[in-house]
Amino acid sequence: MTETFTGGKLKLKGVKDGKKKKKRKLNDETIKEEVSTKHTDEIPIAVDSTDKPERKKTKAEAAFMKVQEKREGQRILKKAQTNHKERVEQFNEHLDELIEHFDIPKVSWTK
Repeated sequence: MTETFTGGKLKLKGVKDGKKKKKRKLNDETIKEEVSTKHTDEIPIAVDSTDKPERKKTKAEAAFMKVQEKREGQRILKKAQTNHKERVEQFNEHLDELIEHFDIPKVSWTK
């Protein structure tokens, strides 16, 4: 069996050539024209808000938002009462209470 190899790069489907496009050089006149056309195209259009009626919240949604705001306020007050040092101490106490299941046991070859 003799196989022939024609050589060259492998081509992947769906991938374009790695050739980069050359940047076109702009002269001062074309830059001025582009800037002037951009400014004339950008005409502010007043949007009338009466087209879409505002969505009103249901009783349940309003109650939920009220409770969320209340809880957030309580959470902020709770955090404001303790300083950083106290929070670190509480965190360390919490870590001490955890089980040490995931600690690496000591390994001794002499035992």
